[in-house]
Amino acid sequence: MSIVIMVGQLILGLSILVILHELGHFLAARAFGIKVEKFYLFFDAWNFSLFKFNYKGVEYGIGWLPLGGYVKIAGMIDESMDTDQLAGPPQPWEFRSKPAWQRLIVMLAGIIVNIILGIFIFWMLTVKYGETYTPIANAQYGIVPGEAGIKMGLKAGDQIYAVNGVPIKRFEDITSSNVLLNQSVLDVKRGDELLTFTIPKGILNDLSDGPDQFVSRDPRTLFMVDSVVAGSNAQKAGLKKGDSILAVNNSPVHFFDQLQSQLQSNKSKSVTLSVKRNGTMLQLTSNVTAEGTLGFIAKRDPLKQDTLRYGFLASLPIGASKALGTFTDNAKGLGKVFTGDVKFNKAVSGPVKIATMFGSQIDWVRFWSLVGLLSMVLAFTNLLPIPALDGGHSLFLLIEMIKGKPLSDKFLERAQIVGFVLLITLMVFVFGNDIFRQIVKH
Repeated sequence: MSIVIMVGQLILGLSILVILHELGHFLAARAFGIKVEKFYLFFDAWNFSLFKFNYKGVEYGIGWLPLGGYVKIAGMIDESMDTDQLAGPPQPWEFRSKPAWQRLIVMLAGIIVNIILGIFIFWMLTVKYGETYTPIANAQYGIVPGEAGIKMGLKAGDQIYAVNGVPIKRFEDITSSNVLLNQSVLDVKRGDELLTFTIPKGILNDLSDGPDQFVSRDPRTLFMVDSVVAGSNAQKAGLKKGDSILAVNNSPVHFFDQLQSQLQSNKSKSVTLSVKRNGTMLQLTSNVTAEGTLGFIAKRDPLKQDTLRYGFLASLPIGASKALGTFTDNAKGLGKVFTGDVKFNKAVSGPVKIATMFGSQIDWVRFWSLVGLLSMVLAFTNLLPIPALDGGHSLFLLIEMIKGKPLSDKFLERAQIVGFVLLITLMVFVFGNDIFRQIVKH
């Protein structure tokens, strides 16, 4: 059932984005009197569709190949590669008969809609929920570094109090893109020591599963047993709700990350748990699974969070900043790929990874946050000057406007084929890369 929920959310989210993106092209074309022949969600390769109908001269449908969608605009060389209509003289209702500036607007309309959608989603989320964050002063027990954080020298319990000399106010700022993308210098307090660490250039190579591999988005906290899984090793050992585990094999575990570390070190082994229950100390023996777990759900000490509330209009610049920040982060990330700081296979994610981001439970705040993020990613990707993408079409139109005459149909046809082959190759690579990551992860 969890897989069904993940896939369902993925399809719903991407369908919303694709339909609205193509609607941008559709409305812009119609506004300039250009005939639109088809409007499809997914591709109807070899003219096979799952569903279709005609309305006012336009064929609307759902294709069987889930690689996006398209609108077929009369008189335009596009992914359909239908060049028969170009053999005749240009018609006034065709794309090729319109001024270059109108054609450019049609090409950019889908991207513009995705940007507007991303801003609107983050705007509405800010109106509804405001901004909730953990004041850095409330993370009194410090951080829990992931593998990448440990690799650069951070330790559990470190307190990061400034970035590039500027004091941190929110714990969430530690894992922000501004920190991770810019080789930031971290000011760290470790006991009585004051230390500095610099984010390495290639840290994104170690963050394919998210910023938690740098520093956990949850500060270090105390914990107790909240519930025990039926039939688990924890239940067999006698653990109960409300128990506090104070040591594993006589090694103190005041914090949840300490317990996790001890259990990972004792996979498939038997351990002695020092447990406090209603003021009484107990010694329990439990087996640890091959995954390094006992079989209970921990209740962590709640951290006091603050929420900033904004009015309807005041929320707009906040939402716009979040949306446009995603756009610029993608640009910076691509720049790091070109400079060699980040490996390409570490920088890209496909449908498998995106589905796991949606999760196996329905959480509408998470869903719409991801849709907003993906809308900006889709806008950025389509703006790239690759033939077959909106950015490629736009580049050719800009060249036409500079030269004063259009590029030849033969050149555009060949460019379209090259672009389409490139995109298919890229999608196969990305999908395979996703599957490989999951295999390695498990």
